Amino acid sequence: MAGRLDGKTALITGGARGQGAAEAMLFAAEGATVVITDVLDSDGESTASSSDSIRYLHHDVTSEDEWTAVVQDVLEDYGKIDAFINNAGIYRSRPIAETSVEEYKLVIEINQVGVFLGLKHVGPVMCEAGSGSIINISSIAGMRGGAGSLSYTASKWAVRGMTKVAMSEFAPSGVRVNSIHPGLIETPMLQQLPIIEQGRGDVLMQRIPYGRFAEAEEVAKLALFLASDDSEYMNGTEFIIDGGMIQGI
Repeated sequence: MAGRLDGKTALITGGARGQGAAEAMLFAAEGATVVITDVLDSDGESTASSSDSIRYLHHDVTSEDEWTAVVQDVLEDYGKIDAFINNAGIYRSRPIAETSVEEYKLVIEINQVGVFLGLKHVGPVMCEAGSGSIINISSIAGMRGGAGSLSYTASKWAVRGMTKVAMSEFAPSGVRVNSIHPGLIETPMLQQLPIIEQGRGDVLMQRIPYGRFAEAEEVAKLALFLASDDSEYMNGTEFIIDGGMIQGI
C-alpha cells in the first residue's frame, strides 16, 4: 500500500523527542526519507534508530552556519527537501517582572530566530524546485496570551506572523507555508508548566472541552496532512489542535 509521503524528503528540527520525534516516525512510516535535527544528540540518535528512513544531524537552530551546513548536507545526499517542519522550540514560564533579558533573548533566539533562519535557508531551495510544504509549529500561545509566558507567547505570535509573510513570498513559486497551533500535548514540554509541576494538571484538563491532553501523534497526523499532496491548496492558514481549549474558555 502506497504511503502518503512516498518519494518525499522531509526535514524536521527539534526532532529528537516529543512532537518532532512523533512527526518523524509517522512521516517515515508513510514513505518519506526523514532528516531530524536537534542538539539532544543521544535522544536524536535513539529516534533515528527506530527507522532506516530516519537520519539524525546535530543542529543548533540559532546558528546560521549550522543551517547552511544542514541544508547543504540534505541536498547533497537526497537532492531535495519536499517538506520542512520548523519544530524546534523551548518553553520558559516566569512573570514579566522576574524575566531576565538573557532568558527572554534565549527563547526568542530559538523559537523565533530559529524559524526565521529555517525559512531563509529552506524556502529558496523549495522555490527553486517549484514545490514544497513548510510547516511552522506555533502554539495556542500564538493565538492568545496567558500570564507567566511573555517570552514564549511573543515568540509564538511571531511565528504566526512570519508564516503569513513567507506564504506571500513563496506561494508564487508553488511553495506552501502553514502554521500549526497545538494546545496541551503530552510531551516533555508539558511537564515544564508550573501548574503541572505542582501536580494540578486536573485544573488544566477542566479547561479543555474534549477532556484530555493530546498525544504527540495527533499533532503529527495534522503535520502529515499538511506535508502531503492532500492539502495542496491550503496556504498561509493557522491550524489549531487543542481539543477546543481556546474556544471553550
